[in-house]
Amino acid sequence: MIVDSHVHVISPDEIRFPRAPVGGRHSDWSQKRPVTHDKLIAAMDEAGIDAAVVIQASTAYGHDSSYVVEAVRAHPDRFVGVFSVDALAPDAVEQIKYWTDQGLAGLRLFTTGTTMPGQSSWLGDPSSYPAWDYAASHGISLCLQMTMAGLPVLRGLLERFPAAVVLLDHLARPDPSAGPPYTQVQPLFDMAAFPGVHLKLTNRTLEAAAQGSADPISFVRAVLQAFGAERIAWGSNFPAAEGSLRDLLAEAQAALAPLPAAQQDLIFGGVAARVYPGLARLLND
Repeated sequence: MIVDSHVHVISPDEIRFPRAPVGGRHSDWSQKRPVTHDKLIAAMDEAGIDAAVVIQASTAYGHDSSYVVEAVRAHPDRFVGVFSVDALAPDAVEQIKYWTDQGLAGLRLFTTGTTMPGQSSWLGDPSSYPAWDYAASHGISLCLQMTMAGLPVLRGLLERFPAAVVLLDHLARPDPSAGPPYTQVQPLFDMAAFPGVHLKLTNRTLEAAAQGSADPISFVRAVLQAFGAERIAWGSNFPAAEGSLRDLLAEAQAALAPLPAAQQDLIFGGVAARVYPGLARLLND
């Protein structure tokens, strides 16, 4: 079974699903390469992907996850959904309850991106503590779009909320170009001390690991040494990533081909199903 832990969907209907990007500017990909949930299913079928985690397109819809809800309801046998909220808002917990009541399974906190370069300073603001506490105590995973500059703040959050399960999008965007032994990435490796920390291995990570003195397989093996395969999930980042979903999967499979089959099985499906119980039910059905 193959699970894509990180895909996005964009509706052409801007009346029902108005654009309200975080940071006030639309991402280029959401304008140039929009993919509806039906087209995503077709791309998954072509690629041979069984299920996917639809992540809120923050740079198109901000904190309104209505189109993710529609995607999950239209294809409940293939998708689980991740919503976004303003974690600093006084009603953040109510927002979380609302979206989970709509059938979504995880929470996304967006603190950096192409439309918001750098690491936002609000990560770790005490105003966000109620959202963290509610998510941690109710088994709602948090995927974090962040940079490695935010890892010290994340450490503080995990010390305060040790039950939290987090997934770091794109491995928190490390720069492994200096090559083995990847000492520049050590702060990320150190996060393995927190058992709730999981990593999303995406095309962005593999491309970064092909620069300079780095290479994808030696970097992935360094990550595996720190975290183990049981905490790493592959995600295509489609359609934010250029290229077909089939090609993005093939590139990742080729890069990870030297790994033992058991590790590949975890990375390409098993870990995502463990983090999102709804996925496990889909795959078992």
